[in-house]
Amino acid sequence: MKLPHITPSMPHCQNCDAFVSRQYARVFTPDGIANPRVCPNCEDKVRDGNSVRDVHN
Repeated sequence: MKLPHITPSMPHCQNCDAFVSRQYARVFTPDGIANPRVCPNCEDKVRDGNSVRDVHN
């Protein structure tokens, strides 16, 4: 039986392991990388240009 809403190949955040959409991964990851380093769900990291940094308190 195949479940229609579960996709095992769905990309996930390397930082918090949350699932992200394929569109998000396509836009915010370099070519050849399937999973983004950080996503909007991450509370401790943020994208900063081409790099990732800790959130300033």
